[in-house]
Amino acid sequence: MAVVLAAGLGTWAFQGPLATKDRYCWGSWEQDSGPLILGDAGFSGDDARSRTSKGAPPSPGKPSGSCTLTVQSSDVRSDGDESVQGTTVTVTYGRAPKDAGARLTWLNDYLGDGAMPLPDGLPGAVGGSRGLLVLPKRCDTRDGRPTAVTLDARSEPDGTLTRFPDLGGSRTVAELLVAVANKGMEKAGCAPSKALRVTSPVLTLPEKRETFYSDPACRIRGLDLDLGKEAERETSYQVGAVTDDLQSCSVQVGRGGADFLDALMVAHPRIDALLKDVTGDKAPARGWRGRGVLAADHQVVRARCAGRPTTFMMLGAPEHKAKGGLFAAFTDAVSQRLGCAPVAPAASAGTGGQR
Repeated sequence: MAVVLAAGLGTWAFQGPLATKDRYCWGSWEQDSGPLILGDAGFSGDDARSRTSKGAPPSPGKPSGSCTLTVQSSDVRSDGDESVQGTTVTVTYGRAPKDAGARLTWLNDYLGDGAMPLPDGLPGAVGGSRGLLVLPKRCDTRDGRPTAVTLDARSEPDGTLTRFPDLGGSRTVAELLVAVANKGMEKAGCAPSKALRVTSPVLTLPEKRETFYSDPACRIRGLDLDLGKEAERETSYQVGAVTDDLQSCSVQVGRGGADFLDALMVAHPRIDALLKDVTGDKAPARGWRGRGVLAADHQVVRARCAGRPTTFMMLGAPEHKAKGGLFAAFTDAVSQRLGCAPVAPAASAGTGGQR
């Protein structure tokens, strides 16, 4: 059943005409209103249950804010041992990081790996435990930088067991994110005449993480890492979103290891606006189209593609990028898929004129 979020609050079921329900995060979310984290299902233990939130909302004079929702419970076993559960959901309202490298990493954290685009044309993406929404232009800061709302959930480990926060899936994360964004815009004095809404399903990933690595990474033509057979046994990749607005690829070495390489294409106008001032004012190198930077820890280029500004970026694995031209291979493959002229100088001929 479709869920509509209006005036910053979800139209989730209200249990009991006279019931008094707690509200959290600036009044955005209501107890027992649908999402697992707000009801009894949010507690994994039967003892010492608590659900609290704290944090200051944005205001017209201070367009930044934060909120933390903490859900805790415990179980006392028959032998006296206690199992403790804790889930924390953190919301941030404000500008993206100012430093270019930090901003690219920040954006990739929300758009890469297992994230999928928000439905209904909303500028952002969600996964099972986090989400990003870029607010309408009327909420931009005085210097013209977009304002965004982010949501991150984490669970405290139970002894040596690491728990994955269960908010109820990507659709629930989208509902929570849009609800708190609507309330934040209301508090900041920039709410649109019609509240943002989620009415369509959230897309699912095209495939699961591939644990048996083979070139090319993420099935992207030319993205050959050439790691060697031994390293490939410990390498996996995740094909992320593949749409006109967003495409991502994440490569990881070792089970639970750090990301080895992250590639991302962003073309949604409001999300791309977050990247306008990180690409410099000239081409990244001879033969490249657009503006960009080829740094040791990140590469980024912004060019017109299929009629609109499009940003390509890559983080990690600098030694392999320098030797194999992985960033060029990624930009060429994606620009060809989108139907525009090559962005990198080593592009194949015959793809048509610049668009």
